[in-house]
Amino acid sequence: MAGISIITICFNNLTDLQKTCASVDAQTLVPDEHWIVNGSCTTDIEQWLLQTPQPAYRKWINERDKGITDAFNKGINKAAGVITQFLNAGDIYAADDVLEVVAKTFIPHPSLQWISGNIEMIRAGKPVVVGKPFDRSKLYRGMRSVSHPTWFVKKEVYSRIGLFSSEYKIAMDYDLMCRIADEPYTYLDKVIVIFDDSGISNTKYLDSLKENRKVYESYFGFSWLLIFWQLRLKLLHYLLQTSFGKWLFSLKKKLGLENW
Repeated sequence: MAGISIITICFNNLTDLQKTCASVDAQTLVPDEHWIVNGSCTTDIEQWLLQTPQPAYRKWINERDKGITDAFNKGINKAAGVITQFLNAGDIYAADDVLEVVAKTFIPHPSLQWISGNIEMIRAGKPVVVGKPFDRSKLYRGMRSVSHPTWFVKKEVYSRIGLFSSEYKIAMDYDLMCRIADEPYTYLDKVIVIFDDSGISNTKYLDSLKENRKVYESYFGFSWLLIFWQLRLKLLHYLLQTSFGKWLFSLKKKLGLENW
C-alpha cells in the first residue's frame, strides 16, 4: 500500500503552521507527503517554507484561494498517497506513533475506506477527550463525536462521493460525512489529534448548527430528532457560558461523562 498524504491548510498563521509541521516531523512513521496549502495574503509562511530546510516529503502551494473548501479541494487534488488526512495549522498529533498505528489499521483490511478516532479539545475551559464510532443512524447529531481532524480517508473515496462542497462555509466536513456514510469504516480508539479550537466551526458555533440542519435536510429531509438535538446543543452552549454551567461540566468530567 502506498503511503499517507497529510494536508495542512493555513492562512496568515505561521506560528500555528510551525507547530503542526513539528508534530508531523516527530512521527515514528513520517508521511509520504505533507502538503501545505497556503492561501495567506502575507508572505511570512511562503518565506519560511522557502528559506528554512524542510523534509523531502513537505510540499506546498502558495496562492490565494476562495476559502476553506477551495483549500481542502486543492489539497485532495494534489495528494498522491492512498490515504489522506487533514491536519490544519494549529492542530497537532496527540502522540508520535499516530501515523504508524493508522497504517497498521489499514494494511490488513484492503476494503477499509476510512477511519476516525478520538480528539482532545477544550470544552467549558477544560481539556476533554471526545470520540465515538461513527453511527449512520445518528447523523442528525452532526459531528459532535466524529471529528474531521481524526479522519483518514482513502483518496479513491473522493472519486466516488465528490470533493468538499463550495455551497457551505462551515459545515463542509459534515456534508462530506453524510456522503461518506456508506463507505467501509472502522473506529480507532486512540487520541489522534489535539485540536486548535479557534477554528470557524467553534467561533461561529450557532451558525454551524444552522448549516448542519441545511445539510442534513438536503439528504434526509425534515427531522424532529435533529430539531430536538440542536435545541439541546444550543441550551448547552449558552449554559456553558455561565459559571454554573462550567461547574456542572467539571462535575460531569469528574464522573467520566464528558463524551456523552
